[in-house]
Amino acid sequence: MLRASIVFAVILSMLPAFGAAQRQPAAEERTARYMQSVRHQPGLLLAFLRDMPKGGDLHNHLAGAIYAEHWIDFAVDNGLCVDRTTSVLIAPPCDANCDRFTSKPAVRCAYADPVLYNSMVDAWSMRNWNPGEESGHDHFFAAFDKFSLASQNHTGDEIAEAAEQAAEDHLQLVELMHTADGSQAAQLGAKAGWNEHLPELRDKLLSGGLKEIVAATRAKLDEDEKKMRARLKCGTAEASPGCDVTVRYLYQVLRGLPPEEVFAQILLGFELATVDPRFIGLNLVMPEDWYVPMHDFELHMKMLDYLHEIYPQVHITLHAGELAMGLVPPEGVMFHIRESVERGHAERIGHGVDIMNEHDPLGLLHEMALKQVLVEICLTSNDLILGIAGDDHPLPIYLQYGVPVALATDDEGVSRSDMTHEYLRAVETYAFISYKDLKRMARLSLEHSFLPGASLWEDAGHFRMVRACAGVQTRSNSPCQKFLDGSERAAMQWRFEEELARFERAF
Repeated sequence: MLRASIVFAVILSMLPAFGAAQRQPAAEERTARYMQSVRHQPGLLLAFLRDMPKGGDLHNHLAGAIYAEHWIDFAVDNGLCVDRTTSVLIAPPCDANCDRFTSKPAVRCAYADPVLYNSMVDAWSMRNWNPGEESGHDHFFAAFDKFSLASQNHTGDEIAEAAEQAAEDHLQLVELMHTADGSQAAQLGAKAGWNEHLPELRDKLLSGGLKEIVAATRAKLDEDEKKMRARLKCGTAEASPGCDVTVRYLYQVLRGLPPEEVFAQILLGFELATVDPRFIGLNLVMPEDWYVPMHDFELHMKMLDYLHEIYPQVHITLHAGELAMGLVPPEGVMFHIRESVERGHAERIGHGVDIMNEHDPLGLLHEMALKQVLVEICLTSNDLILGIAGDDHPLPIYLQYGVPVALATDDEGVSRSDMTHEYLRAVETYAFISYKDLKRMARLSLEHSFLPGASLWEDAGHFRMVRACAGVQTRSNSPCQKFLDGSERAAMQWRFEEELARFERAF
């Protein structure tokens, strides 16, 4: 009896430990606890967020994704000169030597001239920007015209740079905004002239050379992607991780152009997305507060509304609400987001910063939540360009009202940021954002990507997998494999879940 009592007592003493072992948190809980434990240790938090799989970057301008140092290399390769005073690139001939007193030296001179080199990097990005000398808005947007000549013959290199950076950030997908035709459509539109009767203008453009521009644009992208794969050494033993990033394109319309040119570009975007699976949608870009984008906003929505009727399968995401009170008159911040959703047929909104200045903002938030219109949140860009950050930024409001959101980089090269630091900024700025919130945003980035096919999620609100894949451990020869083979979107989501599971097992 004594021996039995001792054994029983030992068993009783072990029960709490046994119960605790049975209650060990799941991998997600352990990962969340770790992030919380390093939340106030920036170095460890950065390392954690760097390794975290992040899904897709849905708002990434190809030209703005390149760091200034790489633009300098491209400019040297093109044999360009630079205005020493303004840092604007100029076509050759350049000054004969690299003397520091020359006004138009070759860009190659910057390699041996730290003053010239640093002035170019500062002018072409937000590095060392001084708020006291000029606005972030003006410095940011002025950069593009200064380095634009360097892009000639280097689109493939740009795509490679963007893919490599995406891999560094553990992204699986990047949707690049890219005016891939080199503005040929805009030139055709200028030649055709303006006609308020949009069906007639469309017919004139299609019969006047737009279809040939579609073919030429696709052929040019073939060449650029071939160069990209060669640079990344894809298909070889030395392949860059960037080869594993899926790159797709949003045709980029320059909405600051005259209406006939804007319409031609929008039409080209719809046509490209119809015939080439690499182009998965379109977007309208250029500063929203400039005169033409403000003055012609309603006309642009009319163009989109008309063409959406003809090409209903083509996806649309729109820059809207990248504005702040005082940047434009009060009436200018009251309707762009709503009009983009309701008349522009935007499935996603880029920025959406001035949402609370819209007419009936709470009603609009409910509408966006109901329609599941995702907002591409660009925290660094909104801070640098508009000076809006922290409690002034609407990210917490979007989350509160159930509007889907995903973090994005916008112009990571010009901003001197990357996706990892967008995640870092979100965590350090908002104490309520948890690991589960970040995980949800990453999942939503793929759910709201414009990749074709059905979703992996039967219920995206709670991330319940479709029946064919629920609980599946091995895909081979399973109904799940058949489902994934038939959907590029679901296959990408499955890959992300696999990478996320590997990440969480480390904790």
